[in-house]
Amino acid sequence: MTRDLTEPRIRPYNPRLFVELCRPTDTGLALLILGTTYIVRNESAMPNGLQDFLLLRLTLGNVLLLGTLGIAWQWVFLLFGLYDSAEPRSLRAEAPSVAIASTLGALISLLPIPFSESGAYTAQIVFTAWPIIIVATLVVRYVIRVIVERAHPRARKRVLILGSGPRAVQMYHRVLRQTAPCCEILGFVDTNDEAQAPEVRSRMVGSLEELERILMQTVIDEVLIALPVKSHYTDIERAIEECERAGVESRYSPDVFPSRLARPRVESLDGEPAVAMKVVSDDYRIAIKRTIDIVLASVGLVVLAPLMAAIAVAVVTTSPGPVVFGQERFGWRKRRFTMYKFRTMVATAESLQASLESHNEAIGPIFKIANDPRVTPLGRILRKASLDELPQLWNVLRGEMSLIGPRPLPIRDVHRFDDACLMRRFSVLPGVTGLWQVSGRSDLPFGEWMRLDLLYIDRWSLALDFEILLRTIPAVLRGTGAK
Repeated sequence: MTRDLTEPRIRPYNPRLFVELCRPTDTGLALLILGTTYIVRNESAMPNGLQDFLLLRLTLGNVLLLGTLGIAWQWVFLLFGLYDSAEPRSLRAEAPSVAIASTLGALISLLPIPFSESGAYTAQIVFTAWPIIIVATLVVRYVIRVIVERAHPRARKRVLILGSGPRAVQMYHRVLRQTAPCCEILGFVDTNDEAQAPEVRSRMVGSLEELERILMQTVIDEVLIALPVKSHYTDIERAIEECERAGVESRYSPDVFPSRLARPRVESLDGEPAVAMKVVSDDYRIAIKRTIDIVLASVGLVVLAPLMAAIAVAVVTTSPGPVVFGQERFGWRKRRFTMYKFRTMVATAESLQASLESHNEAIGPIFKIANDPRVTPLGRILRKASLDELPQLWNVLRGEMSLIGPRPLPIRDVHRFDDACLMRRFSVLPGVTGLWQVSGRSDLPFGEWMRLDLLYIDRWSLALDFEILLRTIPAVLRGTGAK
């Protein structure tokens, strides 16, 4: 028996939003409480309180001191894993890390005391502020989490269980019991039809031989492997390889299996030890990348607003139809989202594509015509200069895209993929620009395009993103391969 698995649409809420908001508030809160305690402890010297504090001599040394303390608090919180993941953590689970990190931060805040010219900054101030900082940080982080989750309801993690025996049933009940609010079990995959428990029989998705097809056609975030190791070693090995090829994370009990791409990491799964096979980087650098995306996209939308307004007027006056064209694309983990561009074709372009399929010049599943008759004269100019891509800064701000990453593909193209390894490109956020764009753009064959996308995923670093961003500017100015 197989079940029909529907695909969820992408949510506008990025799971790292909680961490992005906590980073500045944690540091700002600590400095604010230290400053307030300083004012209270020196009340006789500053009868007007905050006003007198703000009128204190602002020197370069004081600015550097505050900046150094802020960086130190950020580093300490990062060291204790408080920015490693945006997944929800209870107040009880988070409290020890916050307490230890705040204690270390308070000890670091004692270092400037010998250099205080007035002697007003004392250890007593730091030790008075220390417990207040711990309590206030926990309260503020709790409030941020509640606000974020209520404003942007979380998408439930879609999980597939590999196996149908007692171990699989035990894992099914454990996941339901401990992570039901944020986890959706799609069902079981196994070839064993004997003595299946009732909860397994009603939730069978397919056989082990169908796993790769299921991963290609269904939105799945994680595969939990619950097959007996001794009798299914080969099946488990093949399943991990198929998950790698499709860019889906797999998780199993801490036995060691070979993998070419996925990086194993020992984690806790509902109190039980497990090894997660990470197919992409998943650490603090992702939060930094997202922060850069938000800042640059926001600045870009503001600075480029006059240019975008001029393009909008040009589009609407040169051809009938909407100014902005929205098309459904596959994004992170095959979630669908609407990607925006300035319209460069006639308004009926999508309905005309079927009649042009016979003229497709591309080798592979993509559609490309050198002199596409649907493109307007203005559209050719916009495409040559890549100006039609500017509305995608809004997609970046929404968390549906990144500035750097593999190009998001139309639904039509992805449904024609015949190799599971191509699905691995969906294990990261799609980008406005990427390694493909700075290496030849539309002039590259499909196979080379996909190779560059996977190369980017495997070698990703913040330095590589910065390099691609710098190389994008001359590539756009030259207009090489733009069509």
